[in-house]
Amino acid sequence: MVSVKTPSLLLFLVASLATAQTPAPQPVFAPMSPEDRGDLFMARKMFREAIAVYKTGPQNSPVIWNKIGIAWHNLGEFSLARTNYEHALKVDKTYAEAINNIGTVYYAEKKYRPAINRYKRALALAPQKASFWSNLGTAYFAEGKRPLMMEAYEKAISLDPDIFEHRGIAGTEMQERTVADRARMHFELACLYAKIGKDDLALQYLRHSFEEGFKDKDKVRKSPEFAGMLENPEFIAVMALEPRVL
Repeated sequence: MVSVKTPSLLLFLVASLATAQTPAPQPVFAPMSPEDRGDLFMARKMFREAIAVYKTGPQNSPVIWNKIGIAWHNLGEFSLARTNYEHALKVDKTYAEAINNIGTVYYAEKKYRPAINRYKRALALAPQKASFWSNLGTAYFAEGKRPLMMEAYEKAISLDPDIFEHRGIAGTEMQERTVADRARMHFELACLYAKIGKDDLALQYLRHSFEEGFKDKDKVRKSPEFAGMLENPEFIAVMALEPRVL
């Protein structure tokens, strides 16, 4: 006699079909905050769109006001940038990033002494911020105060070895990179990296300085920072480069 197993098979098939027709659960994503959406526009360099979105965020957030300032800053609207940085400080007078950013506005306006004062105030609140030290060094460079510049830059590098390699505009603090004499600035960075033993970066910035018109090769050879590199074949190759005629 043949046993009948059809009911069990039928139940199995029905259960399988029901399982196959059940849609997989869809992931649930939390809605993006105005700050996050504004950050996306900033990453795309859509600064006016970022400003519009940030303004829909919480009005009691110093971070929001500061980021609106950064957006205006990137548009070259320094007065509006400063107004929003100052608004951030009205919300939180200890918000170091906004103080630093006001310093970068003064720097852009070639008001180096007020810029330095702001950077120092920011550092008093946040001494571990490498970008603040970098900004202070750049302002000292603009004033022709090389020893103070090197001291600030060394501190910046000790806190963040890649501080001068960062790119992009995301974040809450501005890092000033604009200088009138880029060739000289890159020479100074080459000296700094040579001094702390980062020969690869020293050679990279030395090459940049020649490409941008730095011509005083005797100064390079006589600089104590390069004393240990004079016989380095890569150093010799870079020194053989002809400075660009600007």
